[in-house]
Amino acid sequence: MGAADSGPPLRADARRNRERVLQAAREVFAESGFAAPLDEIAARAGVGAGTVYRHFPTKEALFEAVSAARVADLVADARRRADEHDPATAFFGFLALLGAEVEAKRDTSDAIAVPGPLGEAMQDALALLLTRAQQAGAVRQEVTAADLVAILKGLLTAAHEDTDPGRSARLLAILTAGLRPDAL
Repeated sequence: MGAADSGPPLRADARRNRERVLQAAREVFAESGFAAPLDEIAARAGVGAGTVYRHFPTKEALFEAVSAARVADLVADARRRADEHDPATAFFGFLALLGAEVEAKRDTSDAIAVPGPLGEAMQDALALLLTRAQQAGAVRQEVTAADLVAILKGLLTAAHEDTDPGRSARLLAILTAGLRPDAL
């Protein structure tokens, strides 16, 4: 839990405002990503910017509060996949899941690379899947988890720059092909 979650319990009106801010932030970040202005979030929540800052001292803290559950779910999925018999299916299946997330939420590209414990957990989970797939000979050996996060972030961001609904799937297919050792 973040700093905004410590301290005495919130009054009922403050609790309602916090929930309205979180709901508005989920919607705005999903539509616009991390670059979304806090003023837009405050306006959608029907509160002033000061109310947002009282609950979340930084935009990063608000983004983390919104993204924490989704990133935790993705990390848990990656760790479950790491126990699968076929490392290639686990790795490429997880990449496909990320692609599907992007179709639904623009902030996924920011969420997978968010600084701090969430981003580290995501990178660790990706590294686990990547290492297993590399050991099975399904992924090029020189690729690192940091490379993969950078490529995914760029791919996912690019998928939102075009209104073509097939762009994300095409870019993911190109990435998948390029990660395979026979792509050399």
